[in-house]
Formats: sequence, structure tokens, C-alpha cells
Amino acid sequence: MRLSEMSAKEIVDFEQGERLGVPGRLDARVNASTGEIEAFLFPTSRWSPFRKNEETLEIRWHHIHTIGEDMIIVNRSV
Repeated sequence: MRLSEMSAKEIVDFEQGERLGVPGRLDARVNASTGEIEAFLFPTSRWSPFRKNEETLEIRWHHIHTIGEDMIIVNRSV
């Protein structure tokens, strides 16, 4: 699966019952020595009347429970 395909999937935390959104832009942090994916990073935007605040949400690889056709189910409490 390509990173661009994953960026179109909705991310849901099933333990918290929370929809985290559709990343749109998605980056991966890769371990340089092993080549393994350590985490996915995607921006979350919040609008204020004066400026756009952008934070980055990190989903560690071991938090991913299932990658389905339309969504990625995570458990961030693990």
C-alpha cells in the first residue's frame, strides 16, 4: 500500500471512540538503520479568528490496529 493511499483513509481511535479525521497529507517517520516505519504524522488544523494553528498528530506504528479499505483503526492507549 502506498502512503498516498493511506492519506485518503479516515483515522478512528476505537478505544476513545474518537474520529481523528482524514489526513490528506501524511508523512512517515522511518528508522534509518532498519527501514521500518516507526510512526505516521499528519497535520491537524484549527482555525482561530486571527490565524490558522497547525499541530501534528503522531500515530505510532504499534498503535495501528487495522488498516481497512476506508479507514485506519488505531488504539492510542496501548
